[in-house]
Amino acid sequence: MFFTYLRRELSGRRKQTAIIASGMALAIALVIIVNSVAAGVKSAQSKVLESVYGVGTDISVSQTPTAPGEGEGGPGRFEFGAGDGETTDGSTALSTSRLTSGPGSATMSSSALETVLGIKNVKAAAATLALTNMTFSGEIPDRSQMQTAPGAGQAPPSGGADGAGGSAFDVNSFSVLGLDPAGAAVGPLSAVELADGRGLDAADAGQANAVLDAAYATTSELAVGDTIDVGGTTFTIVGLVSATSGDAATAANVYIPLDMAQSISDQADMISNIYVQAESATDIAQIQADIETALPETTVSTQEDLASSVSGSLATASSLLSNLGLWLSVAVLAAAFLIAILFTISGVTRRTREFGTLKAIGWSNKRIVGQVAGESVVQGLIGGVIGAAVGLAGVIVINVIAPTLSGGASSSTGRMAGPAMQAGADVAAPGGFGGPPGMQTQALTEVTLNAPVSLDIILIAIALSIAGGLIAGALGGWRAARLSPAEALRSVN
Repeated sequence: MFFTYLRRELSGRRKQTAIIASGMALAIALVIIVNSVAAGVKSAQSKVLESVYGVGTDISVSQTPTAPGEGEGGPGRFEFGAGDGETTDGSTALSTSRLTSGPGSATMSSSALETVLGIKNVKAAAATLALTNMTFSGEIPDRSQMQTAPGAGQAPPSGGADGAGGSAFDVNSFSVLGLDPAGAAVGPLSAVELADGRGLDAADAGQANAVLDAAYATTSELAVGDTIDVGGTTFTIVGLVSATSGDAATAANVYIPLDMAQSISDQADMISNIYVQAESATDIAQIQADIETALPETTVSTQEDLASSVSGSLATASSLLSNLGLWLSVAVLAAAFLIAILFTISGVTRRTREFGTLKAIGWSNKRIVGQVAGESVVQGLIGGVIGAAVGLAGVIVINVIAPTLSGGASSSTGRMAGPAMQAGADVAAPGGFGGPPGMQTQALTEVTLNAPVSLDIILIAIALSIAGGLIAGALGGWRAARLSPAEALRSVN
């Protein structure tokens, strides 16, 4: 009897059923699409972070940057003695390279690594030293010639920067990352794949061997077997690496053994970052708290904290989903519930004679409430199924279009702020090179958005639709049950 009556009522009220089901379908489709795209954006953020922090890096530890003029970093200046360089035809050709973390450098003692390794539930940890290699090359005219020929209007050689008195020079730089060659399981080097040659291993400790980012090597016309000057030391290129996430840049242009980086940069026993892998995801909060207690002057960040550093269109998409997408889904779902409730109550009001007749022939209030609730639940179920189909179609369209999002993950490198050079004649390089002290550099990444769909999300969405129908049916049934026997008899008569 229940199902026969249900089928007759739904077929006789097709307009109401269609409106309620359509509202539910729209809400459910939006919920599925928003959740799928949000999962895709979260996965894209993880890829961007992996290009900088490494695969499986749950926590990163860095020294809190000091203000300019504090700490061990000195001013970024090149200084030359009177006998430096080679003088020809009244000009002195100078060339030098230095490896430094720059003023306001954020470094800490390497003993911090041992402290982190001693914390409970830490599975692995690796330290790095982020540096910048700066190379100065150029010509400085003899001071006496500058005085005898003032205002001669002689242009500096092409390709150089015009300094004081017609000098010409270039200041070039590239990022360098010193790391433990035996600790590739965690940290930035765990997020790369070998493009050519080999990677660094334990035998490279203390050796002048380097691995280059493949894109940087191509731009600089370098290959495996070539050499590169890092801080005045010649390194042999033993391998090239590229990021595992497509077009992403790796964490640095050049990777060298940590002990070599410390020695060349005169920062013995100093590191800039520690990358930590937890035994389990449930241990991350405990490890973070313990590190903050053991190393109070450091900044301890988890992957969730680091996700806030992602910028570009990827960050915009994440912000839209977290704000507009979430609240839009809630608003549409609430509107669908309200529509279902209003139409159900309105339908019950129009069916007063019908319910009066049912009561007159012996139907109890419980049976009437169950009948109305059953009708609404079926309407919600129909809307949920249609919404799930529409949502899946929308997700498929997004994946076929495969929009590309760009993002950059900030990481403190402590680069130089504005290297200047000083040669007996106080010739200074142009300021503004490299940004402010302790600047935040970004590894730009382009990631194709892939919106995954899980069975759990589909089932939850359909359950929400059924819940909406159940609420509407319960309120509608309550309205029907309020009919008194006298009202029921009057409605029949």
